[in-house]
Amino acid sequence: MPADAPASYEAECASCHMAYPPALLGEQSWKNVMSGLSKHFGTDASVDAKTQTEITSWLVKNAATRQKYSETAPENRITKTSWFIRKHDEVRADVWKRASIKSPANCGACHIDAAKGIFSENNIKIPAK
Repeated sequence: MPADAPASYEAECASCHMAYPPALLGEQSWKNVMSGLSKHFGTDASVDAKTQTEITSWLVKNAATRQKYSETAPENRITKTSWFIRKHDEVRADVWKRASIKSPANCGACHIDAAKGIFSENNIKIPAK
């Protein structure tokens, strides 16, 4: 996670889900996410204009730049990107449904250092339940 994350990112975004590292999506996907906060994956996550500008600017500045990560994500979902699907192709559907995981979007359930923006295959522990 970039060290210059605005406090508003943690306060607004991490209050409902993990504060995803901006490099997990490309610039256009982050712009799409931030322009649709009133319908943010089934929730109204609207913020004031100043906060929206601050968070959007930071996400765009730190967005993925490598081609395989910077594609515009289907439905603006990290879990729908081709790189995510490829990296998680060995995870069975029933694993995602475990009570301790709930969904592919819950990175921290398996990636021990996800909150630090570290997703090394050496630091994975898939919960049994």
